[in-house]
Amino acid sequence: MSALPVPEPVVDPEARPFWDGTARGELMLQRCAACGTVSWPARRFCPNCSAGEPEWFVAAGTGEIYSFTVVRKAHGDWREAVPYVVAYVQLTEGPRILTNIVDSSPESIHIGQRVRAVFVRTANGYGLCRFVPVSG
Repeated sequence: MSALPVPEPVVDPEARPFWDGTARGELMLQRCAACGTVSWPARRFCPNCSAGEPEWFVAAGTGEIYSFTVVRKAHGDWREAVPYVVAYVQLTEGPRILTNIVDSSPESIHIGQRVRAVFVRTANGYGLCRFVPVSG
């Protein structure tokens, strides 16, 4: 298993606070000021109550594996990285994020496993948010 590729993200204005956070090693999420719903991905309005202007905050960067798959065949830059894990992580704050599980053998990954965010630097200084298993 080789290191995963580190593609440069496309940073749109709506998600800039998220990407600026990754450059600092922080996982940024949005919370609705009206109803408290925490959401991902970035958006201009609350998916629960439609209130505008959600607030950004620093999330814990922890969660558990909700679902995952092991990729064993890939193309392009990803071909050399197989096998690798693609997972939905249920964040402590509620939303699910599509990500990779790294620094662990695919055979050791399981649903419900606790994980924490790590950030892999891109050439332009942003961080790709991936997750590693935690013990305990």
